[in-house]
Amino acid sequence: MPTGVAAEPSGEGKQLAALAAPIAATQLAQIAVATTNIALMGTLGVAQLAAGGLALVLFNQIRTMCVGLVTGTGNQIAAVAARARDREVPGILRASFLIATAAGMLGAAALVGLGWALRWLGQDESVLAAARPMLLALAPGLLPALWFQVLRQYSVGMQRPQALLAVTLGSVAVNFALALGFLRSGWGLTGIGIATSVTYLVMLAVFTAMVRRDTVLGPLLPCSVAALVTPAVWRRMPPWRRRSYRGAWGPVDPAAVRAELRLGAPIALTYGSEAGMFSVLALVMGAIGPAALAAHNAVYQLVYIVFQIAVGLSHGASILVSKAVAAGEIPHARRLAGLALRQSALLVALVGMVYLLAPDAMLRLFTDRVDAQTTAIAHRLLLIAVVLQFLDAAQNIAVGLLRGVQDTAAGFRLSVIGYWFVGVPAALVLAFPLHHGAAGVWLGLCAGLAVTAALMLRRYFTLLDTISRMTHDVP
Repeated sequence: MPTGVAAEPSGEGKQLAALAAPIAATQLAQIAVATTNIALMGTLGVAQLAAGGLALVLFNQIRTMCVGLVTGTGNQIAAVAARARDREVPGILRASFLIATAAGMLGAAALVGLGWALRWLGQDESVLAAARPMLLALAPGLLPALWFQVLRQYSVGMQRPQALLAVTLGSVAVNFALALGFLRSGWGLTGIGIATSVTYLVMLAVFTAMVRRDTVLGPLLPCSVAALVTPAVWRRMPPWRRRSYRGAWGPVDPAAVRAELRLGAPIALTYGSEAGMFSVLALVMGAIGPAALAAHNAVYQLVYIVFQIAVGLSHGASILVSKAVAAGEIPHARRLAGLALRQSALLVALVGMVYLLAPDAMLRLFTDRVDAQTTAIAHRLLLIAVVLQFLDAAQNIAVGLLRGVQDTAAGFRLSVIGYWFVGVPAALVLAFPLHHGAAGVWLGLCAGLAVTAALMLRRYFTLLDTISRMTHDVP
């Protein structure tokens, strides 16, 4: 019997919690910026909450997909560092920074363009008119947000992420102070957008300074953004200028860019598949009316907070599953799946009780001056959220489990089936032909999450059976 198979369940639980807690804490700190923004928007009224929430949904959709493009950076850096090939790290970083820069510029243009294009998708023109200035203010924030993500992957890949949580927690206070100041100065939604962009810039500057001072990370970091040059520019550069680059810095290697994109593109598509469904359903809410969109934005933000705990459990379980499978401990990998699902179920059950016992208190976190229609819709959505959170956590953990057995392609494929072939059609049918409105949209979302979670978990346990048979067949 492989060693570790009979590990104590309590020990497994502590190990999973130890891995999940710091990841979840960082995720929660990151979304606290958006949560603060939603709360401040609620003080401006229903129309402004609907417009600002739509702008944030679009911004997060684009940012999430762009982040996926550079998520593989940490994996590549960890691999070369483990083989004591640190001189390859700068090349990986250059490729990642170049991809982040291109993605940030294209994403910013798309974000601004959506503010005008969405009028052809049934969105209320008054909501779009209020959202456009905020979209313009948010667009420049994509570049520092993505550059920060590259540095984040760099520090995690080198196993020195200690400064991440402190920087992210500090960003919450910076964003709140800036946004509140802009609001009191009469800048409205535009001020909140500017505050968010400036906060990302401050995060980048502070984290860059901390990385540079790190004795391990600093020497491998480029001395300037000018390191992002093409081979042709590098060949024309005079020798004295080439010498201004530290260490192994040189031109961006096209092969490194292709390798980064091969890893990042499927991750971006998986992120986009999930975030895209939420964005499309937000647009459906907008077509139902401003009250439905405002209620959706407020309740969705509550669900999104709880989702970050599941993200931590998903990443923690993924790492432990990889170790268990590599050691041939298939029963251990099975138990980890059940353990992660049980821990997430306990969490969402506790939060669901709060939804049921104190719905108005929860809604007041994100709304201030709301009408009776918005409040009534939000109450119905909170009831559905009790079930939705179980399903959302389960599918997210399932994605991590599949990463643990190195079947990342299945995550994207099965998410497309669950979200786009089940979730979105069900939401549209329930909302309009069956006249369930906003509640119908969320019921359709539940259907999509349920199918996705079931398909992914089935795939995971099937793969474990296959691996187990292959292990036993080896003489």
